[in-house]
Amino acid sequence: MANLILFDDPIIRTALLPFTFTRPVAGIRIGIQTLAEKWADFLKQTPSFLTVNYLQGKFPQTAGDDNWYVNGAICPTPALQEAILALKVADGLITSDGLVLALRTDQPLTESPTVSDEQDFHTFTEPLTIVCNMWDIFVNNGDQIRADFARLTAGRTSQPITDPFTRCYAPENIFVEEGAAIRASVLNAEGGPIHIGRDAVISEGSVVIGPFALGEGSTINWGGKMRSNTSIGPFCKVGGEVGNSIFFGYSNKAHDGFLGNSVIGEWCNLGANVNNSNLKNDYTNVKLHSYATGRLEDTGRIFCGLMMGDFTKAGISTMFNTGTVVGVSANVFGSGFQPKHISSFSWGGAIDGFSTYRLEKALAVAAEAFKRRDKPFDEQEEQILREIFSLERTRTLDSKSRFDL
Repeated sequence: MANLILFDDPIIRTALLPFTFTRPVAGIRIGIQTLAEKWADFLKQTPSFLTVNYLQGKFPQTAGDDNWYVNGAICPTPALQEAILALKVADGLITSDGLVLALRTDQPLTESPTVSDEQDFHTFTEPLTIVCNMWDIFVNNGDQIRADFARLTAGRTSQPITDPFTRCYAPENIFVEEGAAIRASVLNAEGGPIHIGRDAVISEGSVVIGPFALGEGSTINWGGKMRSNTSIGPFCKVGGEVGNSIFFGYSNKAHDGFLGNSVIGEWCNLGANVNNSNLKNDYTNVKLHSYATGRLEDTGRIFCGLMMGDFTKAGISTMFNTGTVVGVSANVFGSGFQPKHISSFSWGGAIDGFSTYRLEKALAVAAEAFKRRDKPFDEQEEQILREIFSLERTRTLDSKSRFDL
C-alpha cells in the first residue's frame, strides 16, 4: 500500500492562519475528528505530512517509492476514497476548477503537488467539503459531526446512560464512549447526533443540543448550555453558552459567557464572562482579517465570531467583536471591545493598547500549560513558537513599512 502523505496547499494554508501557524492544515478539527484522523480512518494508515519547514520536525514526512499525496484541506468521502485507491502511479485528481486533490507518485515531494504534463490528472466531480477559509470550519461542522458519527459508531453499541435524572431525546442518536459520566442533564439529539467521548463528563444542569461532539477527557461544567453544531475537542473544560463553535483541544472556557460561530485553537483559556459578538447590528456581512492580504475581507456570512490561535489567553470579561482574529500566544485583557485583529505575541487590550509579549515569558507559560496536562513541552514545541514569533515580528515591521511608504 502507498504511503499516505497529507500536503498543505500554500494558498489554503495562508487563508487558515492563525490556526496553521502551529499545525498542518490536516491538523484542523472539524466534526468529531481532525482532518488527519478522518483520513487515517478512511485509508487505514497513519499519515505523515508535507508542510512548511519549521513544522516538519513535529510533523515529518515519511515518503517511499509509492506515495499518495492527499490535500489535507479535504474532508474525505467514500467516493474520494475509492478514486484515490484506484489511482496508478503518476495519476492525480483535481477539482473542476483545478485544485489538486491527490497525486500518486513514486517520488518524494518537497513542495505541494501542482498540475503538470508529467502526471495524468483526472477531474473529480463528486461533491466535497473543502476547508479553504477559517469560517468553513464552523459552517461545515454540523454536517461533519453527522458524517463522523455515522462512521465511528457503525456496528458499535453505546455505553448506557444510567443516571435517572438525565433526560434524553432521540436516544438512538446519542453515543457514549466508555468511561463517560453524565449527571442530571438534558441531551436532545432530535436535530442531530450527540457523541460523548471516552472519560468525558457532562455535569449537573447542562443542556446539550445535537449535532454535538464532546472529546475524550473533556468536561461540560455545571449548567453549561451547548447549542447545536458544536465540537469540543479532547481535554477541554467548557461552561456557559456555546453555539456552532469548535475547540481544537486542551483549551478552557470554564465559566459563564457566550461564544458563537467561533473557532478556538489548542492551549487557550477564556476567563470568566468572556463574550463574543457573532452578528452585526445592521445584519451586513462580517469581515475577517486576512493574513494573505493584511486587510479585512468579506466572509459572505452574517454570522461569524472569534478566531483564536493556539496558546492565547483572554482575561475576565473580555469582549470580542464580530469577526475578530487573534493570533498565537496573545494575552488579551481590559475593558471595551477588542480590535478585530490582534497579532501573535501581543500583550494588552483595547483601552491601554498592546505591547509585545516577552518571548521567554510566553514560552514559560506554554511549558507550564503542558506540565499541567502531563505533557512534555519539548524543543520542537519551543522552536515552533520561536519561529512564529520571528515571522509575526517580520510581518508587523513589513506592514509598518508599507504604511509609511
